[in-house]
Amino acid sequence: MVGLERPLSQMLGSEPLTADAFAPFGDVIEERGEPSWLINDGRCGRFHDRARVDVADGRTGISLFASALASLPYRLVMMERHPLGSQAFLPIGDARTLIAVAPDTGGEPGPPRAFIAAPGVGFNIHRNVWHGVLAPLSGGGRYFVVDYVGERANLETHSFAEPLLIG
Repeated sequence: MVGLERPLSQMLGSEPLTADAFAPFGDVIEERGEPSWLINDGRCGRFHDRARVDVADGRTGISLFASALASLPYRLVMMERHPLGSQAFLPIGDARTLIAVAPDTGGEPGPPRAFIAAPGVGFNIHRNVWHGVLAPLSGGGRYFVVDYVGERANLETHSFAEPLLIG
């Protein structure tokens, strides 16, 4: 475990989810700026191409996740990654979501970062990026998820010897 042997007394801070800060790990899906163009007889703004869906083979599917709510401080006990495809989370409603991500360091999570997505903001985690499990902090805990669907295994996990506390 590279850089993660810290006692629980040390806390990883969380930061607001912004497109620039999250760029090494994925995409922020939100209505930022002006719409790319208007559609539906000018009644609807399209915020075009907000996330890169990336799958190695297989196909892209849309699923529904229903998660229990989490709270801060949060105990990060494991991380996972998906080598065959990105994974986009689109909250149903105004959920705030804690997102823990880490770069890959020799097949294990490197130093993690924690973000909090504002209510209703979605996010797309790039392929092979280590991330914590779904952790909604408010709302109903329901999300549409766009990710890889195929025959090959698309999940690797890493459990920490000592949980990391996120505030």
